[in-house]
Amino acid sequence: MKKIDIHTHILPANLPSWVDKFGYGGFVHLDHHKSCSARMMIGDKFFREIESNCWDPVVRIHDCDQYNITLQVLSTIPVLFSYWAKANDAYDVSRFLNDHIATVVRNHPDRFIGLGTLPMQDPQLAIQEMERCVNTLGLAGIEIGSHINDWNLNDPALHEFYKAAEELDACLFVHPWDMVGKEKMTKYWLPWLVGMPAETSLAICSMIFGGVFEKYPRLRVAFAHGGGAFPGSYGRIKHGFEVRPDLLAIDNPHHPDKYLGKFWVDSLVHDKDMLDKLVSLFGMEKIALGSDYPFPLGELKPGNLIHSSGYNEDTLSWLNYRSAESWLGIV
Repeated sequence: MKKIDIHTHILPANLPSWVDKFGYGGFVHLDHHKSCSARMMIGDKFFREIESNCWDPVVRIHDCDQYNITLQVLSTIPVLFSYWAKANDAYDVSRFLNDHIATVVRNHPDRFIGLGTLPMQDPQLAIQEMERCVNTLGLAGIEIGSHINDWNLNDPALHEFYKAAEELDACLFVHPWDMVGKEKMTKYWLPWLVGMPAETSLAICSMIFGGVFEKYPRLRVAFAHGGGAFPGSYGRIKHGFEVRPDLLAIDNPHHPDKYLGKFWVDSLVHDKDMLDKLVSLFGMEKIALGSDYPFPLGELKPGNLIHSSGYNEDTLSWLNYRSAESWLGIV
């Protein structure tokens, strides 16, 4: 059965010295300290060790073949978003990263589909680059963060961007970054274990209660990590709407139940019971295989949870590729 992995990350083998170009720090650079391995560095601070599967498409294809992954959807690593930078500088970074992803897709069109990244801190520049991504580079859509600096995803500043994405028929992949409360979570990898799920629920709730899905009903939005904390806390969320509409229904009068099944989530939950919860909450047509390849908090055997779930062939076909195709707009 065909398998499309909607959640994989890639970066170029070599990054420019953005510090030298822009005159200030905070940007990622790579230290290729040994063969097939590199340190991601922010200034002199170590961020993450990566291997060649993070930049080498040949290695990626070998790994895909090992786990019968037909297509990977490529997106940048969220630490490269650069939303904190000056907008014109983030625009240059985005163009470099998007050109790279487009080249990988162009060289291997039967194995990869690309998503772009944008200088979201300046919605007009973001729209300009999104138009290039879709119309010139042939990318399927855009990856955005779970918030944009001080803007949650309901912020009015972003509505023109959503309108443009809808008109361009570009899908959106929302990925957590810059996790809420990270300053209180300095040990035990808690920003990744606690902050990331909270960030994704923040993004979903912001778009529901802020009326984004209501105002832009043709938006095709997928959220990483199975929707984060949202599915597990949805009972509390809907109850909150019902008992305190004076606080929750101020920008959108509709019950959040209306939007279940209106957006996608990936399958990256590491737990059969939670995958069952996603299917019952959102519908099998809105769950798409996602692995977070090639990182250790992802599914180390991409697609294995779905494969071992015991679902019937129809459900398996939705989870493995049909949901991804409908989100990507390729059916």
